[in-house]
Amino acid sequence: MSSESSPATLARQLTEAGHLTPSWRDTFTQVDRRRFIPDRIWIRGEGGYHPINRATDPDRWNALVYDDRALVTQVEDDSDTATALVPSSSASMPRVVATMLDALDLADGMTVLEAGTGTGYNAALLAARLGDRHVVSVEMDPRLADTARERLKGAGFAPTVITGDGAQGCPARAPYDRVIATYALHTVPYPLVEQTAPGGVIVLPWGTGLYNGVLLRLTVGEDGTAGGPVIGDSAFMWNRHEAPERDVMATVRKQAQPRATATATRTGLDPRNVFGDENAAFTAGALVPDCRYTVGHGPDGEFTLWLADHATGSWASVDHVPDATEFDTHQHGPRRLWSEVESAYDRWESAGSPERTRYGLTVTPTGQYVWLDTPGTPVP
Repeated sequence: MSSESSPATLARQLTEAGHLTPSWRDTFTQVDRRRFIPDRIWIRGEGGYHPINRATDPDRWNALVYDDRALVTQVEDDSDTATALVPSSSASMPRVVATMLDALDLADGMTVLEAGTGTGYNAALLAARLGDRHVVSVEMDPRLADTARERLKGAGFAPTVITGDGAQGCPARAPYDRVIATYALHTVPYPLVEQTAPGGVIVLPWGTGLYNGVLLRLTVGEDGTAGGPVIGDSAFMWNRHEAPERDVMATVRKQAQPRATATATRTGLDPRNVFGDENAAFTAGALVPDCRYTVGHGPDGEFTLWLADHATGSWASVDHVPDATEFDTHQHGPRRLWSEVESAYDRWESAGSPERTRYGLTVTPTGQYVWLDTPGTPVP
């Protein structure tokens, strides 16, 4: 292995970029990411994801492993084909791994539950910091769980790895001082709250159908609730129970009635003002639940924004034309999705166009709600 490609090199790179704190630098130097990356990885390129094989291109494979980038490690259409379309597991960007681990605010003797073992690299970092017996990791995919166990053992670590649904945690080993999820959630599973000791911390990626995603740091209270702020951005693959349709546009068009049966109106709100602004898009996602979107591009900068709620069969479309001040809309179904987006955008502007880091989430035994600035204060 080249001295230019090593755990120490990666740790130094992350430290110099401000992503790795001194409390984690030794751990990142100790744990070799290379041991947890499969021999074939997938890199996004023209037409989909293209494989990089360690056997045939070892220099590039090695350079990618020690680079600060996410690597797709499994695709649903996994084969020897030159292009894959649907990633199903990945090794997160090291900077994101470092940020999430630092947000846990660990101390010696703490116990941690990880939802989503993936490659096992994150579990190895936790085990190196806290000791094997203090770390429990749960992975839904049996193949990934078995491979992670093997890689952890080969690297000299032995945290408990359970094959199961990470959303259900591992109650037999509860309570935990810290909980971390390595996939995006929209509905925070209450079992993760129940299994966290009062005063404990949960760090997880959170998103909506209109915005994926942000990083939440929740603190569990004596009353069985958990709440805390958005602390940054963090786009992850979705929890498999909440993963969106693979082709939203195809699904929308299939269920959409002919436009002649939809309600046709015009809007003065440019869809780019909503979906081209991360803070506006986050707010819209929080206020317009169960809604997905996609964009169909046309000539000369024209495009159509499609919105859909698959459960109710509702859909909406907005036709954008460059330099126009009003845009054609069509809405169908019990929900008027574009009208809901317009209302969310108005509320966001009325609140002073807040940044997404001013929001937070509270999880209770009966549900969850987003707040602005202060827990208990609903979004205006």
